[in-house]
Amino acid sequence: MPIDHSADTIVNGMLSKLEKTIGIKFKNKDLLNQALTHRSAARDPNVQSYERLEFLGDAVLELAVTEFLFENSDKPEGELTNWRSALVQGEHLAEIAREINLGEYINLSRGEDASGGRKKESTLADSLEALIGAMFLDRGFKKTKIFIDSFIICKLRTLIAQGKDKDAKSAFQEIAQEKMGTTPNYEVLNEEGPDHNKIFTVTAYIGEEKISEGTGPSKQKAEQMAAEQGLKAKGWNKK
Repeated sequence: MPIDHSADTIVNGMLSKLEKTIGIKFKNKDLLNQALTHRSAARDPNVQSYERLEFLGDAVLELAVTEFLFENSDKPEGELTNWRSALVQGEHLAEIAREINLGEYINLSRGEDASGGRKKESTLADSLEALIGAMFLDRGFKKTKIFIDSFIICKLRTLIAQGKDKDAKSAFQEIAQEKMGTTPNYEVLNEEGPDHNKIFTVTAYIGEEKISEGTGPSKQKAEQMAAEQGLKAKGWNKK
């Protein structure tokens, strides 16, 4: 029997490989496909990008992490908030996405692919949140929480040891004041999408120097991403 090299067969084989890696077998493959479709590849009006699933996944992830921390620690609210921030921050999510090779499965336009879209931290983090949103719709909260526990929450001790439980904006401000005698400021560079699903791009400055950019579904999250990138750009994220 000849081997079927059709596009559908290749895509299904790749998705099966991802399902094996994450330990979740999707009943609705369309949800998984949507979770892996970047907006640059969603030119057809019948094709949806991962942005709505990302919105959902962000909320599911935060609930799962909050529940875990509440049930497993008697630390005060402020410390639990910092731990949660470390677990859900873009840099950490992008690292988890790299561990499961999520970038190789993302459906991008040729231009976005050629510009290194599969390696972009924001794209990887957003795709992971979309994957979580798709898991939640397809398999429910209990199964999704197993994935979150196994791949994301399990890194908490390492993040704390690395000092990642410190709020990025606070850390960026503190170090900038110490080293440069000034406080970072943030400016909204771009805002796109409908009101219920906006994407903000924010630029971080120290004085008049542009340091970094960040994107997110709110100004606050975009500023946090810009601060994370600013710490990396200045080399201040190293211990």
